[in-house]
Amino acid sequence: MMFEKLVQKLNIEREKTSNAAINPIDVDFDSRKNDFLSKLTKNALNMYERKCDIKNFTKLALSDPENTSHNEIVNELFSKGVIDASDDEKLLELSDNTRFLRDLGLID
Repeated sequence: MMFEKLVQKLNIEREKTSNAAINPIDVDFDSRKNDFLSKLTKNALNMYERKCDIKNFTKLALSDPENTSHNEIVNELFSKGVIDASDDEKLLELSDNTRFLRDLGLID
């Protein structure tokens, strides 16, 4: 009789633990396994963030291909006197500019 009660109690406890979900991070592993899990978690997080960044960039880049407002903004900046960084003449002027070269520490 006592043996039957003990078996019933053990069966009830076994059912409770089998139904409960076990979080692998909460299990007491040795330090090597904890390091592995933390690196795995960080790696998974980095991959997820990268995927989100790519998805957001693609959404932004392909949002409206007919929208050319960026060209208007650039033309407005050039009309205000902003120098085009890809202009060869301006790059040559900068390469000969002693104040610029001195600020970079390339000449004394």
